Amino acid sequence: MDAPPKLADVILTLCREAGPDKTIDPEQVARKFVTVDGRGAATAWQTYLNPVRDNVVKLALEGKLVIYRKGVPVEDPATFKGVYRFGIPASG
Repeated sequence: MDAPPKLADVILTLCREAGPDKTIDPEQVARKFVTVDGRGAATAWQTYLNPVRDNVVKLALEGKLVIYRKGVPVEDPATFKGVYRFGIPASG
């Protein structure tokens, strides 16, 4: 039996599919992950919003993603607040 994908893998896959000109909403990831996490519909997608944020911050600190607030990249991924979107860096 295959292991369910990791949340970080789902995040990166959705970002790659969107391409460098588009950003992703955390809700998109949470809704997608709840369908592939192996627990089925019994898990509410909202329970994944904090883990999505934690993974996005980690990936941004590693240089794999860019976090945006109001369309502008955040200066420090570890300390930003509020509504955000994210995507792959323009270079790849």
